[in-house]
Amino acid sequence: MSNDNHQDGFNLSGLRAAMSEEDRVGLVNALKDKLQSLAGKHTDVLETLSAAVRKRVEVLREIQNQHDELETKFFEERAVLEAKYQKLYEPLYTKRYEIVNGVVEVDGIKNESSVETLAEDKASEEKGVPDFWLTALKTNEVLAEEIQECDEEALKYLKDIKWCRIDNPKGFKLEFFFNSNPYFKNSVLTKTYHMIDEDEPILEKAIGTDIEWFPGKCLTQKIVKKKPKKGSRNAKPITKTEDCESFFNFFNPPEVPDDDADIDEETAEQLQSQMELDYDIGRVEGSKSIGPPSANNSKMFYNVFYNG
Repeated sequence: MSNDNHQDGFNLSGLRAAMSEEDRVGLVNALKDKLQSLAGKHTDVLETLSAAVRKRVEVLREIQNQHDELETKFFEERAVLEAKYQKLYEPLYTKRYEIVNGVVEVDGIKNESSVETLAEDKASEEKGVPDFWLTALKTNEVLAEEIQECDEEALKYLKDIKWCRIDNPKGFKLEFFFNSNPYFKNSVLTKTYHMIDEDEPILEKAIGTDIEWFPGKCLTQKIVKKKPKKGSRNAKPITKTEDCESFFNFFNPPEVPDDDADIDEETAEQLQSQMELDYDIGRVEGSKSIGPPSANNSKMFYNVFYNG
């Protein structure tokens, strides 16, 4: 993925999911504790304040508590409202899918073919909106940075993206639907986000699909040939397989290492940054594709096809 995900040798695409849910919760909590440790060291600052100032701080805390209560109600009501409108959106998503993929034709399309071209093979006629999802994903600067040149041909086979909320555990899921293609066997690639706190979203873990690449078609790895060292008996080049940047690394999300005791503060911050980036990409995917969490972003999503 982007270079930020490979700083200081911390290879995002090399991390693997091998932990139970209980282990993940414990490790994420430990990670949070480490990141908050510095803040905890300064709690004694209140003890240095005068009684009058401490009283003001207590009142501010009470105001914050009242705010948090209102915010909780806001999230509850928003969830109900989102569920209501998600059902209303569904027919529109179905129509969009049918038009983009050439299942139906829109009214007002004129036949501009000349007599000479009528005899051409109808299979060559352009249907739907070619490269719709690839073009749409590239309109967002966050996603565009993740899409490498080698990814584009594979993403041309993307025919739909769907978003849905999940309740147990709390979170959301993205589904990427692909036409049959020469790159991988999967017809659907999924990315599921599990949240610790739905009201104030904190990413617990993300789970991606294992992509079944066809031989020689893997876009997340590259074969590198290196010359043998001088004086080596083996004169043949050394062939190695290395991870490389690709949009499809999105389906191999960052994970908390097995032993959190070995995580120093700098590594914890770096891992937190990577998890936040992964979550942000997921939120952008949701807003850019099928509705929540941002209706405004969804409108921007289509502008490229009208202004491009």
